Amino acid sequence: QVQLVESGGGLVQAGDSLRLSCAASGRTFTNYNMGWFRQAPGKEREFVAGIRWTGRSTYYADSVKGRFTISRDNAKNTVYLQMNSLKPEDTAVYYCAATYSTIPTDQAPYDYWGQGTQVTVSS
Repeated sequence: QVQLVESGGGLVQAGDSLRLSCAASGRTFTNYNMGWFRQAPGKEREFVAGIRWTGRSTYYADSVKGRFTISRDNAKNTVYLQMNSLKPEDTAVYYCAATYSTIPTDQAPYDYWGQGTQVTVSS
């Protein structure tokens, strides 16, 4: 079992930056590749970014490429999502998730999920 707790969400203006964190506890963090997802009101959950356990391979949705950066600190059992140049359409609840799958993209089955953190971007 892995427990995931997101933090760092908030209310910001368009163009601002936020850094989300996801702290993991339970089983060995490096056993998992990690992903960030988001769900806006009335919309389906969508993949945002993924990172392999080494931290050397990352994957992004087209909508966030060049603006968001996923990273992880295995010594701290934490994965991050740095979000720059935020837009109103980035408003959503952001979730982190853990997967055994080799490639942590939207096609992977995720085994554990956090409770989410709200990000609201005003125009």
